[in-house]
Amino acid sequence: MALTDALLPEFDQEMAATRKLLERVPQTRLAWKPHEKSGSMGWLAGHLANLPDWAVTTIKESSFDIAPNGVQHKLPPPPKTSKELLDAFDRNVKAARSAIAGTANAHLFQPWSLLNHGQTLFTMPRSTCLRLWVMNHMIHHRAQLGVYLRLNNIPLPAVYGPSADEAN
Repeated sequence: MALTDALLPEFDQEMAATRKLLERVPQTRLAWKPHEKSGSMGWLAGHLANLPDWAVTTIKESSFDIAPNGVQHKLPPPPKTSKELLDAFDRNVKAARSAIAGTANAHLFQPWSLLNHGQTLFTMPRSTCLRLWVMNHMIHHRAQLGVYLRLNNIPLPAVYGPSADEAN
């Protein structure tokens, strides 16, 4: 059995659930923060929109350096509009799914490393990286976004079962 046959249904489900939350992000609240130490709703939503692209990097590259030559990697700017947010997410999901679908088991078992200024922070098989640093990471931040939405009285969609807003 191809590992992608196991990964893709989970990927599809998590991406669909994430999109449902991103659809609820109001353009008028992108600058909102629950706390001074927290990222804005726009930053968090933008991070979620860009996370699927990490799957492409995981498949196509053997590593990623967050500070090559000591210079911090520049993050994409937060979205300015709801359309920009959803367009980025859809584009990244499509590219990620394509990258995953076209990958052989042997490639998924090869090591992938995260570096910081050339120093290895961790190394793990690509398949593990896809689960931990793409999907699980997304689930974590999606939950944060759910809290942001709740604090703004925005109804939450059902994800793994009914939400209090969609109980019936």
